[in-house]
Amino acid sequence: MRLTDDQRNAIREEVARVFGPDARVRLFGSRVDDAARGGDIDLHIESEGDAADLLDQELRLHAHLLRRLGERRIDIVVHDGRSPLRAIDVQAQQTGVAL
Repeated sequence: MRLTDDQRNAIREEVARVFGPDARVRLFGSRVDDAARGGDIDLHIESEGDAADLLDQELRLHAHLLRRLGERRIDIVVHDGRSPLRAIDVQAQQTGVAL
């Protein structure tokens, strides 16, 4: 996994602050591959809530992470836990690493 301890801690802290302590976060995509270089930070969040609230939380999380991690590309995918899994959710669950 190509994130520092400080980056992982910042992500966990901000996800808990914005989505609550029961939210689950996974890193997936190219940052999971230690042999790869570059790439954005792809995060998959599982949390309860309605679509409007989750979108608001996603946007707040993005802003918080930019402040803590610096200007970098961060992609956030949120699944509400009640809806059917999309292809991106399945990919994140199968290939992602829990933070």
